[in-house]
Amino acid sequence: MPTYATLVDLADRDVQNAQELATIWGEIRTEFEEHGAELRDSYAALGECDFLVIFETDDNEAAFKSALTLYRHGLEGKTMEIVDTEDFSNLVDEV
Repeated sequence: MPTYATLVDLADRDVQNAQELATIWGEIRTEFEEHGAELRDSYAALGECDFLVIFETDDNEAAFKSALTLYRHGLEGKTMEIVDTEDFSNLVDEV
């Protein structure tokens, strides 16, 4: 199952408090499941992005729908497919 990461920037979202932001994670998890995706991890981050969201999907269509789900909740970000470094090492060895 492909794994994706989204680097989220909250620059344009008006968040009243941390609790308000925490409440949307349950909604996002439910919507991801409806798209055939599984929210694996989410982290608050310091630096250029505010959150890192990691999820798995069955296919690219589910990944697009999941990225749009984040966007609909005001979590704009950059989504990319990621590969575990061990799996990546195996790919490099094959080339």
